[in-house]
Amino acid sequence: MSEMSYGDFHEDVDLASSVQQLLFPKSSPLCSWCCIGVKNRMARGLGGDYFDFITMPDDCQMLLVGDVTGHGLSASVVMALIYGFMHRAALESCAPQQTACGINRFLRTFARRSQRLDHYFSSTLFYAVIEPETRQMSYLNCGQVPPLIRRGSELFRLHATGPPLGFFDDPDLVPGQFQFQRGDRLLIYTDGIVEATNRAGRQFGDRGVAELLLDADGDHLEFLEQLFERMAAFGASDPPADDCTAIVIDFHGSFWQTDQQSAPSPA
Repeated sequence: MSEMSYGDFHEDVDLASSVQQLLFPKSSPLCSWCCIGVKNRMARGLGGDYFDFITMPDDCQMLLVGDVTGHGLSASVVMALIYGFMHRAALESCAPQQTACGINRFLRTFARRSQRLDHYFSSTLFYAVIEPETRQMSYLNCGQVPPLIRRGSELFRLHATGPPLGFFDDPDLVPGQFQFQRGDRLLIYTDGIVEATNRAGRQFGDRGVAELLLDADGDHLEFLEQLFERMAAFGASDPPADDCTAIVIDFHGSFWQTDQQSAPSPA
């Protein structure tokens, strides 16, 4: 590759990275019932992590975090496809299962076109819809790192309810439910954080995330800063070896039902 074409290539990658960043929300939604923060760091200029918050026509709050198979340019292309489909689907349905099944069919359509490239058309996904009046969340966890919920000194994990999308024509996707209470903190994050490795070959791991979630006493934005600072102190590479995304939601507000459903047992 000539020097000129090499430079042109990197200029195009930089432009593609800028376009990709335009897809992501520029700020978290302002809600009377919660505070939402997000922090994202790509391993390269282009990546496969994606996230968004969409307020539905009925005022329900949709949120998602996903991670496309692979890294770099190929992952960013598939991510953009999913992102566009997701925004269109979100305007038509509040049901996580229906939306996830639609994304899966969408990915399978492309996967069938090439046996050599089929695995690139796949993604983990955590997709949830929260009803502000009741703080009831319906969700699907399609192979994503289990989100964590801190309630006092307890932790709850939202384990996978189905496989990653794009691998099977008819995956078994079982929606889950969670009833939030005042003071709960929800953390959704990608495997780039869990798998961050130091020079000794040790991973930051679920334990590192869980310990910080239990110990941290700042607000949602301070927590995000502490999380990435803790990873740096651990010795994780900078820039990261894999895309890292974290969303934290602190639940508050004056309206709380007295007949709340019981939460699942801590995991």
